Amino acid sequence: MDLSILKQALIEGDDQTVAELTRRALNEDHSAETILNDALISGMEKVGELFEQGEYFVPELLLAARAMQGAMEVLRPLLAASDYQPTGKVVMGTVQGDLHDIGKKLVAMMLEGSGFEVIDLGADVPPERFVEAVEESGAQLVGLSALLTTTLPAMEATVSALRETELPTQVRIMIGGAPVTSRFAQDIGADGYAPDASNAVALARRLVAPD
Repeated sequence: MDLSILKQALIEGDDQTVAELTRRALNEDHSAETILNDALISGMEKVGELFEQGEYFVPELLLAARAMQGAMEVLRPLLAASDYQPTGKVVMGTVQGDLHDIGKKLVAMMLEGSGFEVIDLGADVPPERFVEAVEESGAQLVGLSALLTTTLPAMEATVSALRETELPTQVRIMIGGAPVTSRFAQDIGADGYAPDASNAVALARRLVAPD
């Protein structure tokens, strides 16, 4: 099977076809890592490009991300059993006091679709939980989300908690959400700001890239 067929189904957000073609590719002796890299990650990169060009919008991103999730359910056990190394490991969550989850979930799905291992803590996450998750996982990256202006202080407190704790790895922090700006990211000591899911993936890749 030509993996470009699977890639195109992912770009079109056809979740049933993506899952079926993923299983078919495995049955035809394509490795899980090859399927991930040559069809799924490259397909999500194309989805990101279409979003940047204004041809795709949030609904199309969601469809592609959900299709990617279905494929990952098939591949994840095989990848875990192999020596596959993810692009990076990222802890994601909406900060304390904020229950909004949809934008953060989309970013998490897009990151996983781009080869990251994602630990999603959900919403209303206190600073100490982010610290614990980084200590437990050894993640190199933390993504913080907020939709309410009133929870921006909680975002700042979370960045401070991560900076003040001796962590097992040097952690980079990226932030996003409706009231968040690049200037705010600088002011609170975050490493970067992304205005949307596509830009969040590009930022995450830059932040975990070797210096």
